[in-house]
Amino acid sequence: MYWRLLRTNRDFRLLYAGTLISLGGDWFLTVALADLVLQLTRSATLVSLILLSQTLPIFLFTPHAGHLIDRLDRRKLMIATDLARTAACLLPLLARTPATLPFAFAGVILISIGSAYFEPASQASLPNIVAPEELGPANVLMASTWGTMLAVGAGLGGAVTAAFGRDVSFVVDGASFLFSALLLLRMRGRFSEWNAAVPAADQAASRRLGAETAPVQPAGRRRSLFESMRETVRFARGRPRVLGLLAVKGGYGLSAGVVAIVSVYGREVFRAGAFGIGLLFAARGLGALLGPFLIRGSVRGDDAQYRAIAFCIIAFGIGYATLALVPSLALGLTAIFFAHLGGGAAWQISSYGLQRETPDFIRGRVFAADYGFVTLTMALSSLGAGLASDRFGPFNATIGTAGFALLFGIVWSVATWRLWRA
Repeated sequence: MYWRLLRTNRDFRLLYAGTLISLGGDWFLTVALADLVLQLTRSATLVSLILLSQTLPIFLFTPHAGHLIDRLDRRKLMIATDLARTAACLLPLLARTPATLPFAFAGVILISIGSAYFEPASQASLPNIVAPEELGPANVLMASTWGTMLAVGAGLGGAVTAAFGRDVSFVVDGASFLFSALLLLRMRGRFSEWNAAVPAADQAASRRLGAETAPVQPAGRRRSLFESMRETVRFARGRPRVLGLLAVKGGYGLSAGVVAIVSVYGREVFRAGAFGIGLLFAARGLGALLGPFLIRGSVRGDDAQYRAIAFCIIAFGIGYATLALVPSLALGLTAIFFAHLGGGAAWQISSYGLQRETPDFIRGRVFAADYGFVTLTMALSSLGAGLASDRFGPFNATIGTAGFALLFGIVWSVATWRLWRA
């Protein structure tokens, strides 16, 4: 099923390859930056600030991104974003001392701003690139790209950083964005439904939201950013299933900041340096890679998958609580792998559900809201985890953040169980 989709759908194959390559470069950058900050400052708080710089700008820019994604040519927007991120990857090359670390932070911030536009545009475009019956397998493959390249990219990133230095990792990340833009240039499929017949249901929904026509036509009246945001909120509030799915990643993000401490475990707790950091991130990626495939293969029916979200998030919390207790790198790798089996599956299910539940004319804004919410909670969680690690130690910080995952999984299950039984 998955191989046939890659073999027969050229546009999806190009999008998948470009995503794999750019994500691999991202993890080269992440491992190198974590090692740079720890070497120059030995501060877990500053490592968490790097992760905050990767997430908070996304929250700030996604409202504007969603507005543009539903108005502009999504493919051209994604290409422009990749080219801008290519240049931003070179800024960390200027960070040589604690005083010049702001250059590294500036590069990370610019890259994350680009992600605020690229990722929601990619998610919103997917149902237009593949046939309806291909959407499930396509979503699993796209969700697995993050895990695949975290496993490969982080592992290689740690090895390359240790062997050749951090500068090589920064250049590799820039080249990955450039190659992704070149692949997008070769795609010819329609990324939105501007030229398609607008379904009557979408017209009616759009009128209820106060819009003039169903999808936001390029030649139509330009609506304000705040008007678009109000439409997104109104759309989700009137659809409990959409609202429940929108809560998944944001709630998961309350505990996902625990990954800010992973580099501390690799370098300080297990004393394995940049290579240890890379291995721990690779275990995280391997779990996130396999989680979507396992959940789709073991849980039958879409509604049954939705009900499994709570169990997946609880598994994430159990995995990181175990990380705090184990004495060796090998056991730490196992704990993180198990945690991200659940985390990766929950992420994929919620994305697939939102693609099925939202029409094209507002899908960009819905995915921008989804992405912005999770980056906000992850930013706050990362900052809190880093501060707690410096103040109370990595053990207490990890147990505390893992507890949020357990609590959210229970609360989400109780709040949404009837929706998926209906």
